[in-house]
Amino acid sequence: MTLINVEDARRAARRRLPRIFFDYLDGGAFGEETMAANRADFSRWTLRQRVLVDCARRDLSTDFLGRRHAVPFMLGPVGFLGLYAGHGEVQAAKAAHEAGTALCLSTFSIASIGELREKTTGPLDFQLYVLNDRGLSEEIIAQAQAAGVENLYLTVDTAITSVRERDVRNGFRSLTRVGPGLLAKLALHPRWCLDMSRAGTPRVGAIAHRPEFGTGLLEQASHLSRGIDKSLSWRDVEWLRARWPGRLVIKGLLDPEDARRAKAAGADAIVVSNHGGRQLDGTSSTIAALPAIVDALEGGTEILVDGGFRRGADIVKALALGASGVLLGRAYVYGLGAAGGAGVKRVIAHLTEEIDITLALMGLTSVAELKNVGREALRPL
Repeated sequence: MTLINVEDARRAARRRLPRIFFDYLDGGAFGEETMAANRADFSRWTLRQRVLVDCARRDLSTDFLGRRHAVPFMLGPVGFLGLYAGHGEVQAAKAAHEAGTALCLSTFSIASIGELREKTTGPLDFQLYVLNDRGLSEEIIAQAQAAGVENLYLTVDTAITSVRERDVRNGFRSLTRVGPGLLAKLALHPRWCLDMSRAGTPRVGAIAHRPEFGTGLLEQASHLSRGIDKSLSWRDVEWLRARWPGRLVIKGLLDPEDARRAKAAGADAIVVSNHGGRQLDGTSSTIAALPAIVDALEGGTEILVDGGFRRGADIVKALALGASGVLLGRAYVYGLGAAGGAGVKRVIAHLTEEIDITLALMGLTSVAELKNVGREALRPL
C-alpha cells in the first residue's frame, strides 16, 4: 500500500473500515459546512517565498506544553482509536513517540491511560469530559495522575452534542449492541474483523470496571455520552483547576473573549478548536479564528490549534499566525485506519517532510525562525 499523503490514507481507511466507524471519523455536524471551511480557509493566506538563503540544515523542533517536540505537531485526542486498528491507542502513541512527539488520549478510548502508560514510554496527555458524576470524574483524573500525565485537556464545546447525520443514518451512538444487521455489515470487512478479533473484545477503558455502564463498547459509549454534564460552565473550570496540579489546557475555543476568560481561570494553554466541524455547524474555521485569539491573549498562554490539517503547509501557516503547536486529529487516524501503527508513522513522516521542504523553499531554516518571523511569512489574500 502506497500512502503518499493524508488523502491517500483517508481513501485506504475508507476501503478497510466498516462504514459506521469510517463515517464517525470522517463526518461533521449537520451540513458539514464548518468541517469544509476548516480545510478551505487555509487558502486565505499564501506563503512568502525567499530565495538564495542557505537552508541546507533545518530544525523542526519546538517547545510547547512543557516539552521539546521534534516536530511542531502532536496527536490530538480522538475517541475509539482501538476501532480503527487493534490496540489502536498503543500503536498511535508508539508512532508519536518514535517521531519525538506526544499523544493525547481521549476519555472515549478503548485503552485506559493506565494501560497506555504500561505499554509505552513516551509523553502522554489526557483529555477529559466532565461528567454529571463528579466522583467518577475525579476517579478518571486520578487515573491520569497515576499514569504521570502532565497536561490535562478539558473539552468545553461538547456539553450539548450536535447532530452528525452520517452517524444518525448508521446508528452510531444509538446502537447499544451488535445486532444481526450490523454484524453483516462488519463481516464485509474481513481484514478489519480479523484485526479486531486478535485485539479482544473492545471496552471503554476509563469505565470498563464500572458495571453500571454495561459490558460492550457500544453500550458503554452510549451511557458515558449521556453522562456528560450538560450544565458545564466556567465554575467547572475552577473546580477542575483546584483538583489538577499539572498543566490545564482548555480545548474548544473560537472566541477571543472566551480565550481571555480561560486565561483568567488559570488555564496554562488553550486549543483553538471547533471539534473538527462536528459541533456548531456554520461557525468559524479554526485557522480563521486563530489570529484574533493570538492578539487577545498577548502572550503568556500557549495557543494550540486543530481542525482540517492535512498538509505541512497548513501547519506552517498556523505557526506563522501565532500557534505554539498543532494537534492532528483525523489526519493520523486515517493512517491508523489504513495500516495501523505503520500508517500513523507514514502520515507523520509525510507531514514532517512537507514542513521541512516548505520551510526551506520559504528561505527559513527552523520552526523557531518561522515563529520569530510570524505573520510576515504569509501574504493574506
